[in-house]
Amino acid sequence: MPKKRPHQLLAESLKEANFIAKDGILQSNEIERKHRERLMAAGCLMEVMRGWYLLTSPDNRGGSTVWFGGFWSFVRHYLSFRFGRGEFCLSAESSLNLHAGETTIPKQIVIHTKKASNSVLELPHNTSIVLVRDSNFPENLEEINEIGIMAIPLALCRIGPSYFRRAPRNIELVLKLSTSSVAEISRTLLRENSIASAERIVGAFKYLGEEQKSNQIKLDLVAAGYNIKDVNPYDAYKPQLKERIVSPYVGRLRLMWNAMREVVDEIMQKPPGIHGENANVIRVIQENYRKDAYHSLSIEGYQVTEDLISRIESGEWDPDNIEADRLQKDALAAKGYQNAFKSVIASISKVLNKVDSAKILEEDLQTWYRELFTPLLKANLFQVEKLAGYRDSPVYITGSRHVPPPYHAVPDCMETLFDLLKNESHAGIRAILGHFIFVYIHPYWDGNGRIGRFIMNFMLISGGYKWTVIRNERRDEYMSSLEKASTREDISDFAHFIKSEMKF
Repeated sequence: MPKKRPHQLLAESLKEANFIAKDGILQSNEIERKHRERLMAAGCLMEVMRGWYLLTSPDNRGGSTVWFGGFWSFVRHYLSFRFGRGEFCLSAESSLNLHAGETTIPKQIVIHTKKASNSVLELPHNTSIVLVRDSNFPENLEEINEIGIMAIPLALCRIGPSYFRRAPRNIELVLKLSTSSVAEISRTLLRENSIASAERIVGAFKYLGEEQKSNQIKLDLVAAGYNIKDVNPYDAYKPQLKERIVSPYVGRLRLMWNAMREVVDEIMQKPPGIHGENANVIRVIQENYRKDAYHSLSIEGYQVTEDLISRIESGEWDPDNIEADRLQKDALAAKGYQNAFKSVIASISKVLNKVDSAKILEEDLQTWYRELFTPLLKANLFQVEKLAGYRDSPVYITGSRHVPPPYHAVPDCMETLFDLLKNESHAGIRAILGHFIFVYIHPYWDGNGRIGRFIMNFMLISGGYKWTVIRNERRDEYMSSLEKASTREDISDFAHFIKSEMKF
């Protein structure tokens, strides 16, 4: 029997590990040493902690993306193995963060356990888990992805006053959720005998304009013999949500938009308005095509030269008849970009004829996406089902702690984005927040960055600004400003960055 070659041995080990792994997580004693060492050498296993590994690929050797994508899977499987399902739960603060739709992978989570456990687990990429034995462990838990969390009423009872000041939007979100039962909050407060918490919750509801709910909780506790005062726990926070919400992800988008638009409004100059003949506006945009395509594709990691772009633009690139052209994935991506660029121009033509840009975006966005990937689809390099609509599985952003909203929330999030754009009159705000919120949602399998920049420029042109190219040499600044906006909800760096690029 011929000796197996290295790549065959690696494939054999990968198959074995993939069969054993649970959501990409496996223990050292579950896989033979030869497979483990082979995979480690190839960069296909990341050691999370002694005896525990995360299955990855050589492309992501030790990278943060694979860890942030596997963080919650590790938490679930490791803690279930160590303590048993239902024997651990997230702290009140961490529970509320998830109830409020926070998408950022936290640097540290606190886990309450029934068994003795006081210790700290140091994990990759500056993350950690603090384990604390809870003598008052919750009787009834809720679960998110099989990880125990405290229900909203109990979490509200157990958080301290500093959380209201540190995460006021989260409190507003959970109190505005239609699933939040006022009666259950009252019952939990009575069971926990949490009078200080009751006063904060009563005051918070009142401050958020929910007088009836505030009074109901107050009267429930007064009837039980407690003297309850209204304590406003907020510190100079301005409420934003006028109505109840059904999804924390949708509510978070609205809160971010409302808070961020004021910042962007101060940074961006007033829209100059569209001037000149429509044909001239289109001509100037088209003159930017080569530069725009080169930088936008380069930001995404495609090796695209200006010569290749010229060949595509002139029609010399012919994947139907030239084998070398057909095999170039980068060239196919560039061809898709040209097709999408033309679709964006067609959408801009409608705006120049006085049709609202937000309405046109809602109608044409899917066309932009299809055009971007049709060349790859024809070359069998893109799955046909991915061309139809939004993603139906998780996605992760390279190097980012931000994990986009779960796929089931994407349709509602996109509908909210379109609604926010329609209700915004300032084209500069539409451009910057339209780009940011779109990539925050990450609604598609691929191409979100390119389409986000198309949205930005589409909205800029609608306000009379010029087409703006985000240069590849400033990629790190661009990505770090988006990361700050996503993980810290601070849009200022991103707005200043885009404004500075508008000068070139």
